[in-house]
Amino acid sequence: MPEAAGRDPFEALGDPNRRAILSLLGSGDRSVHEIAAALPISRPAVSRHLRLLKEAGFVTEEPRGTRRIYRLQEQGLTAVQAYLERVWGDAAARFRLVAENTRPPT
Repeated sequence: MPEAAGRDPFEALGDPNRRAILSLLGSGDRSVHEIAAALPISRPAVSRHLRLLKEAGFVTEEPRGTRRIYRLQEQGLTAVQAYLERVWGDAAARFRLVAENTRPPT
């Protein structure tokens, strides 16, 4: 698992296990143990993935007793959403212009 994945939200999303963790957290806060129980990877691997997701701004952790509870954080999701809206928004506008200015064959 590359260390550089921790800073770029798209790099962090490149791993299917990290995407699965985000999906799990989308339904509520969870501990490392709960996440590991739902996935076919070890607790140490889950911890490494969570660290990278945290560095990318996707998750935050909260200590509760001896456990750490993870939840989705808006920062990483907002960055990805803004990028996609910028890229696909421009493409959609261009497509609409072409569609509106193209006549069907007669």
